[in-house]
Amino acid sequence: MNKLAFLFLLFTGFTFSQTIDDTYTEKIEKAQAIANQFLKDKHIPGMAISVSKNGNMIWSEGFGYSNIDTKEKVNPSVTQFRTASISKSITAAALAKLVDDGKLDFDESIYTYIPDFPKKKYDFTVRQVGGHIAGVRHYNGNEFILNKKMSIVEGLDIFKESPLKFKPGSDYSYSTYGWNLLSVVVQNASGVEFNKYMKETVFDPLQMNNTELGLSDVDMPNRTQFYIKTNSNKIKLGVPVSNEHKVAGGGFIATSEDLVKFGNEIINPTILSKVSVKELVNPLKTSDGKSTEYGIGFGVVKTKKGTPRYSHSGGGMGATTFLMMYPKEQIVISIVTNLSQVPIRQLTAKLEDVFID
Repeated sequence: MNKLAFLFLLFTGFTFSQTIDDTYTEKIEKAQAIANQFLKDKHIPGMAISVSKNGNMIWSEGFGYSNIDTKEKVNPSVTQFRTASISKSITAAALAKLVDDGKLDFDESIYTYIPDFPKKKYDFTVRQVGGHIAGVRHYNGNEFILNKKMSIVEGLDIFKESPLKFKPGSDYSYSTYGWNLLSVVVQNASGVEFNKYMKETVFDPLQMNNTELGLSDVDMPNRTQFYIKTNSNKIKLGVPVSNEHKVAGGGFIATSEDLVKFGNEIINPTILSKVSVKELVNPLKTSDGKSTEYGIGFGVVKTKKGTPRYSHSGGGMGATTFLMMYPKEQIVISIVTNLSQVPIRQLTAKLEDVFID
């Protein structure tokens, strides 16, 4: 790396492992150029990208601003973004931990853990809910931008009287409310309040010190502002929303570096058993034998090389995110932004081409 490039990296908040070899130096410089161009082209106020190889961080960088008014720069180790639906993957780890501890069975009826949930035409299991094949509905109308603070149990009131969309197992239909239901399963099976359980059994052991519930009525100093783009490409603050009741499906905030820590737990389990993690990343099939390419909280597909990729995307008010885990290559890539509706798969595809070859 030449002196000019080193000075550039020094002043852009870029960090990397001291053991990085020249091969990855070149990859990172290429990825930086891609990321900077993407940020500019898509008018993204702030973004953070973190990448690890063999459990070691090889690139972690903040781009743009967490607050465009104060010009506060994004710091990948400090700035908290809405993880949006990556929260589902994180919650899946709690389900796996309960399985390891003998407190939960993926194939047990949901009513075993929430007996007072309104009875539906069909019974359905924890696995079916986690894999979006139970038929639990997703958002209706303006529920996505609901700004009423509720507990996870109170959140069930939004959808609990709705019928299942289809016979469980017969089809795939993505549902954040299904994960709202699973957060109550975690709470009831463990006997511990959901967010407390997450902190004690997932966040603290993995040293995810900057991951927590995003509170709607509290100033969280390291949390980014949340932006949307108008039809005329003007950037402005998004409307306030309350995600407390659906934290398991889309309410956590985290740094890009914390998400990499989490991703490494999935490809090299330390607090979870390999057996339970395998259940999370085993793609489910509908009753007609078609793969959903989704396990329990994780999308599961193949790279161009034919190796497995576990991942989850996220989209929320003022947030577009992606977490990718490559067990064969021992690489984890996390991307978080503070803007809604970013076409992030354009970026993930290019970064995958850079790092997975």
